[in-house]
Amino acid sequence: MHNNIAIFVPHAGCPFRCSFCNQNTITEQEHLPRAEDVRRICRQAFAEIKHKSQTEIAFFGGSFTAMPEPYMRELLEAAQEFLGEGKFSGIRISTRPDCIDDEILTFLKSYHVTAVELGAQSMCNSVLQANHRGHSVEDVQQASRKIQQHGIELGLQVMTGLYQSSWQNERETGERIRALRPATVRIYPVVVLSNTLLAKYYQSGKYILFPFEEMVQFVSEQMALYHQAGIRVIKCGLHASEFVQKDCLAGYYHPAFRELCENIIYRKKMLALFQESGQTKTIFSVHPNCFSKAIGQKKSNLQYFQETFQKKIQIIGDDDLLLYEVK
Repeated sequence: MHNNIAIFVPHAGCPFRCSFCNQNTITEQEHLPRAEDVRRICRQAFAEIKHKSQTEIAFFGGSFTAMPEPYMRELLEAAQEFLGEGKFSGIRISTRPDCIDDEILTFLKSYHVTAVELGAQSMCNSVLQANHRGHSVEDVQQASRKIQQHGIELGLQVMTGLYQSSWQNERETGERIRALRPATVRIYPVVVLSNTLLAKYYQSGKYILFPFEEMVQFVSEQMALYHQAGIRVIKCGLHASEFVQKDCLAGYYHPAFRELCENIIYRKKMLALFQESGQTKTIFSVHPNCFSKAIGQKKSNLQYFQETFQKKIQIIGDDDLLLYEVK
């Protein structure tokens, strides 16, 4: 189990405005937090969260290490009193790959930063350029190595379905991300928000999205590959929000996008076993916590076997099985 106390710094430090970015909508706030806001949020979380040793204070939404040093220091210092024995385990930040060097990593470690997430988005330079990212694949690779060398946990964020990306680009991105061996990955299939460059491209017909179902299939494959590589997918899809729903023009927004992908993972596992058995075995075991993933949204996996093979399948629990394991 892992928890974050999310403190958002929308657009703070960002030297570029990427094609997809509207952080005010994503983070549901416009104003930058100050030290007193950090203390207030942490005090409230401290009173509510039981598993404090598995919880990090997380500064998300902007490019943390591109912000002015006095402001970084203000936020980090405000968090220090909530760290240590019996308190929260550390601090997690998100930033740009081209805003990382040895000096900044030494600075971050001095304030007990335990994890750095880089917004890689794509590992294809042509896609990065088309979406005004302002950094290169080489920046991602170099920054990732430096973070790991400093003993800080590496997280990478990828965005699938960007403007001018192809399925080949998407697969190359997944392969290159896995080659960097991050501890965690966040997968954000594109959501076209109003007041962004992508919105203009979409409304003019310049940007055509992949079909929704194809994206679900692709992301489910990537999640399985990350899992096999020992990389935790800690987020899949933009979080459900009335603000995002209001500003969403197109894309892969679904309040349970991750569950849709995990339904596919379990369906494929059950189908392989079903076919191996000559379509005679119809009882599958999964971990009890994974029942809903195996059954599928609105019982879609049960219906799949009924409609495709005229077979009713049963799913039972087995505490010895791990995530994505099926017997």
